[in-house]
Amino acid sequence: MTLDKRTLRAISTVLVALVAVVVWWFQAGSDEADKGPDPSAVVEVDTESGLGLVSVDSLPAQAEDTLDLIDAGGPFPHDRDGVVFGNYEGILPQKQRGHYHEYTVPTPGLSHRGARRIVTGDDGEYYWTPDHYATFLRIDR
Repeated sequence: MTLDKRTLRAISTVLVALVAVVVWWFQAGSDEADKGPDPSAVVEVDTESGLGLVSVDSLPAQAEDTLDLIDAGGPFPHDRDGVVFGNYEGILPQKQRGHYHEYTVPTPGLSHRGARRIVTGDDGEYYWTPDHYATFLRIDR
């Protein structure tokens, strides 16, 4: 049985799509694997922000590394580190534009920035988001 070029092209397209889905599945799984504390499990609440409090020790090791880079003023591995965070989700306390800045927390196994961030405020506050701004915890430093 010989397949024509059109059939072979269709089969190869399906196989490439299948491989892409498998790669995405494993990357998404690794992104979930080391997010850090579950925001729903936090019982202590920050009175200023109304968000749960999380200690630095309970964050992934990469978050500690990012905090050290923030304290040192860089250099940062991503060109988007330090850009203004707009707080468009409205989860963090409302402040003037430019008050918040975001920094990437690398996720092992990913070849892109991933979803984890630390957001800092001009008043010295630090926030953790493991899921690209869907939820936040205030970092107790």
